[in-house]
Amino acid sequence: MTFVTRDNITEKVAEVFQNTPDPRLREVMTALVKHLHAFICEVEPTDPEFEMGCEFLVGLGKATSEKKNEVILASDILGASTLITLINNDKRSESSGKLRTDSALLGPFWRKNAPTYEAGANISHGPEAQEAEHAFFISGHVRDAQGKALADATVDVWHASPMGFYENQDSAQPDMNLRGQFKTDANGYFHLQSILPAGYPVPVDGPCGDLLRNQQRDPFRPAHVHFMVSKPGYQVLTTQVFADNDARLSTDVTFSVLKSLVGTFQKRTGPHQTGYELTYDFVLQAGETQFPTPPIP
Repeated sequence: MTFVTRDNITEKVAEVFQNTPDPRLREVMTALVKHLHAFICEVEPTDPEFEMGCEFLVGLGKATSEKKNEVILASDILGASTLITLINNDKRSESSGKLRTDSALLGPFWRKNAPTYEAGANISHGPEAQEAEHAFFISGHVRDAQGKALADATVDVWHASPMGFYENQDSAQPDMNLRGQFKTDANGYFHLQSILPAGYPVPVDGPCGDLLRNQQRDPFRPAHVHFMVSKPGYQVLTTQVFADNDARLSTDVTFSVLKSLVGTFQKRTGPHQTGYELTYDFVLQAGETQFPTPPIP
């Protein structure tokens, strides 16, 4: 019998995973234990520090509700969400055509089954809808990796209000405000109207907020619009397009601003025109159409 020691415990834990039938689960758990144990050996946490870490993880679950997903938020502010996205961006480009649109993190505020609108409709129905000077016109095309227009693709759009709140955070906004799904036409074109979004701080009323304050970090995200673009036979594209004039592009608390995802939020200057406009095209890669699990109902 070989007893557990500091030198052999990692090997012993990894050994019990070897009979796991699922090879991917076996691979992931073995790597997790090896890296977790290496981290513990490097920082040598005290007993109170270990208890604090466990309390942080428990707190993530307790702080998750219909208003926010604290677990995803933790992954975002630690850069894990963006790193996973960057890895999968490269994988998608290796197995597809020359064109691609980079993915970006889903974020904690996507809701499934947003209203379906006709082309050109306005998704702004709350108190912000009266701000004509901040009207926002969004348009673009959806194509495949070879540049062919994709008709009847679904473009799911959601973003924060000019005050920096998603509708599920703000009782002044009606349900599903600033959210909508649109279909592309025969040329892969879509267009809609909304209101100019503002940057905002991530929720700081839970363990993630405590962590940010202890690290003296800016909790703000730059202004952006979320897009989820899909069509049967193609991989679901989840991404964000950021305002090019936002001062926080280089300090996004979730590390998700890629150069390719910075769009031009152009002020409209034509006769009788007000507000701003964004034109951005998207590329879908062929593959399985698999939607993410909604972070909130």
